[in-house]
Amino acid sequence: MFKKLRYIARTKVAGVIIYRILRLYCATLRLKVENEDECSHYLEQGGKVLLCLWHQQFLLAIPCFTIYKKYQPGVMISKSLDGDIASRVVEAGGAVAVRGSSSRGGIAALREMIQRIKRYHLGVHILDGPQGPAGVAKLGAITLANEAGAILVPVVVSADRAWYLNSWDRFMIPKPFSRVTVKFLPKIELPQIMDKTEYENQRKKIEVVMGPYLHL
Repeated sequence: MFKKLRYIARTKVAGVIIYRILRLYCATLRLKVENEDECSHYLEQGGKVLLCLWHQQFLLAIPCFTIYKKYQPGVMISKSLDGDIASRVVEAGGAVAVRGSSSRGGIAALREMIQRIKRYHLGVHILDGPQGPAGVAKLGAITLANEAGAILVPVVVSADRAWYLNSWDRFMIPKPFSRVTVKFLPKIELPQIMDKTEYENQRKKIEVVMGPYLHL
């Protein structure tokens, strides 16, 4: 029965319904957004931005897509049943799902994401998705930002009361009426010259910056 419901949830109509439920749910939260002005100003000046998040905290990012709807942000989502569901939900929120991961269709998805960022100036990337390990940033974000000429803007989410699922990332669901903060951290600009060593240095830098905000 549960499996059948998951297949139904992958449809476009279901995605819209789930998104609307999510919006209603988020309306119960005492939501605070911090330091978003720097990112918005950079985009308005014609800059290119790649927003980076932990998989654990992705739920609260979805309703925020409407803020950037005019940029048609691309989000890389795996080619799986859960990815089908997630893609429908993020598309209902005004983003564009680019399907692929490190295990399936990753190269083609990276190329599409790069082209989208170059054209529309904004992308979203889940650093440790789709299967972890939690809190370990993969090189995809560095590749995307470097090839598209974009800056990296880490985004973290915290809640004073939340449920944590028994999943590889301990996926976070803030409890109704809890205080939730979505915080934009200072932008990270990549060096103009990037070799293999510098790629790894930048990957570790993201982990150091965002690591303290991972709730394990």
